[in-house]
Amino acid sequence: MAELHVIGQIASASGFPSHNLFCKWGIHAGGGWRVIEGLTEGQTHVDNPSWQEAAVWCHPIDVHFATKGVQGTHKVDVVTWRPIGSLTEQFKQHFLGGGAQLKSPDLVHSATDRYRLQTETMGTVHLELSVILRNFTKFGVET
Repeated sequence: MAELHVIGQIASASGFPSHNLFCKWGIHAGGGWRVIEGLTEGQTHVDNPSWQEAAVWCHPIDVHFATKGVQGTHKVDVVTWRPIGSLTEQFKQHFLGGGAQLKSPDLVHSATDRYRLQTETMGTVHLELSVILRNFTKFGVET
């Protein structure tokens, strides 16, 4: 099979109302992709910058896929959101911290359920990714 190697980092985040940030991430590839090696989900460390606007993580991404089709990009800015929760949950969040969480993260990938969520926009996560293609021409995959 043709292979794709994604190497990069979750570099930083900016534009969030709070500076005490971490990023829980996941790579959700379609059915035509198979993970050969590497992690497809994880979490960065918490950064609480006191002298700058952006939280800096430099969290490594290193995933190796096999596929019969092509998908990929290099620099990605991910605009984020979070669930709002009920009025009671919002009061708890304001006074106690924390926040509403999805009961099932799979809701994010379901087009019909995702649009029923009450959310608010947050900041932007900045990714820097390099894509290495291997055996694409050998297996007739055009780039």
